[in-house]
This record gives sequence, C-alpha cells and structure tokens, in this order.
Amino acid sequence: MVMKGSPRHHRDVRTDLALETHEYLSGPEGERVPGVDTEEFEEDGVIVSRVAIRSEEGAQRMGKAPGHYVTIQAPGLRKRNRALQERVGSTFARELTNILQLEPHETVFIVGLGNWNATPDALGPRVVNAVLVTRHLLEYVPQDLRGRLRAVSALAPGVLGLTGIETGDIIRGIVDRLRPDVVIAVDALAARKLDRILTTVQVADSGINPGSGVGNKRVALNRDTLGCRTVAVGVPTVVHALTIANDTLDILVDQLKDKAQFYEMLDELGQNDKEAVIQEVLTPAYGDLMVTPKEIDVYIQDISKVVAGGLNAALHEGVALDEIMRYLS
Repeated sequence: MVMKGSPRHHRDVRTDLALETHEYLSGPEGERVPGVDTEEFEEDGVIVSRVAIRSEEGAQRMGKAPGHYVTIQAPGLRKRNRALQERVGSTFARELTNILQLEPHETVFIVGLGNWNATPDALGPRVVNAVLVTRHLLEYVPQDLRGRLRAVSALAPGVLGLTGIETGDIIRGIVDRLRPDVVIAVDALAARKLDRILTTVQVADSGINPGSGVGNKRVALNRDTLGCRTVAVGVPTVVHALTIANDTLDILVDQLKDKAQFYEMLDELGQNDKEAVIQEVLTPAYGDLMVTPKEIDVYIQDISKVVAGGLNAALHEGVALDEIMRYLS
C-alpha cells in the first residue's frame, strides 16, 4: 500500500509526458528528483519545459530512458487560434533543431506511428501526409535549391491489427535498407491532465515505446533497436478515465475534508486504495477506459498541420516553405 506521505513512484502516474511524471514525483513542494534537471520559460503564450534525465538513478525514478525531453504547451491551441498555431510550430521547429543538431548532408526518415482508422491514434499518419518528402526529388530540383534541401523520406506503417506485422519489424527493415542518419517517430500520446490534451507537443531524443501510455507497449524504437539516432515527437490525445476520476476525488477531498469526517477518512487513503475503488467501478463495464474530446477530428487535423509545419521548417532550414512549394508544385 502507498500511504499518504510515502515516496511517489513513476508507476503511479499514467502518462507519456516526462514533464507530468516529474511534476508527480516532485510533489506539491516541488522537490528535486535526483538525476533530473528541469527548466521552464514562456514566450508569447507558449510554455517551453525542458526535462533532462542525466543519470541511471534519474531514469529509474522517472521510468524513462536517459535523455532530453522538451514539452511545448499552448493552452489556447484548442481555440483554433491561427497565430498561436504558427508560434507553436515555430517554437517546435526551433526546439527540434536544437535536439537534432543535423549536418547538411544527413538524411532523415519520418515514421508516422498509429492507426489511421482510429482518430485519436491517427496523428502519425496525418503528419506523414503533410510533411515534405524530398529523397526522390533531390536530383531533379533546380540548381539554386540543391544543397538547401535535405533528403527526407516518410512512411506510416500502420499497426499490427491492420498489417499482421509488428510495426517495429517494418521500420527496422526499411531502416536497414535506407540507412538514414536520423529516424523521427511521430505518435499520439497519453497525458495525465486534461488541459494538455491536443495542446502539447513533446520532443525526446531517447526514442519511443509505441503504445506505452495506453498499456499496449510494443517494441522500442531507439538507437539500440534501429542503429541510428531516434527522436520521438508526440502529442497527447487521450487521458485515462481512472486519472480523471482520481483527480476529481482529490479535489473533492481537499475542498471538503474540513467539513465532514467522511472526507477526512478519504484523505487518509493511500493512492493504491483510491485507485482500487475507482477501478472497481470502471473496469467491469469499460476496462481500461480512455477519454478524448468530442471534437477530436478537428483538433487532430489542426495539430497535425502544426507538427508537420514544424518538421518541414526544422529539416529544410535553407529554404522557406513557400519557396519549396513554388518549385515543387
């Protein structure tokens, strides 16, 4: 049993975001997690948070591989603010460029993970449809563009249920043949907080474990499995119903524990006990229920364009996007 006041553990928080895991482990007092450094700043309505896991101790505490995790948040994104979308795309491009540190000759393979038939899981395929792929065009572009475009290829390999093939096997086979310098894997994530759904982009240089946030963990995609640098880009599109119910219960207890003995008793329950009660209600009827906004179709379309635009800007730094489209249209 995890009693009130006991040390928190990453297994107690259901999220793919390193920022949320760190927030949970550091607690309300903001205690430092050993082996983990953080910084945060805001630029014109866009919040940038950087989490660096620098030691094995930090990795074990966080339940994530050592590396750098950058989170870009803009709460107003779901209001479909075009100017804000452009600022988020620009910030994402800058942070991705800093993580990639690409040489002009290096090639990139973008993988759009997820199921294009399930909207909350369709981020990866939607982004792949909107990125500028150039590997097959470099020998045909005008002379003044040569040397300014990067060789970029992209694929949405689908999921095991659609293809009958492990996604990791498909990606490894293509990487073995193409030999890209960098793989960028784009995937939908699970968050812990509702206000981060479709308003947040995470970039990580440690690779990705597809499906880990929704309990469907597949083969990891990272330098060890692919043989090249692997950067993960993700946007949270779902949150666990258990997390919503648990947070609601915590808020209720905080507001009413001074007014009734019943809420004082709830306040003394350990985290595992509270989750067990909630699971008893949710699991028989709904299993591991995930929640997503009803306007998910529109939000996925918008955020896919933001991510794709940031990728295009980061990977083809030598050419403005409107210039590329003028030559290739």
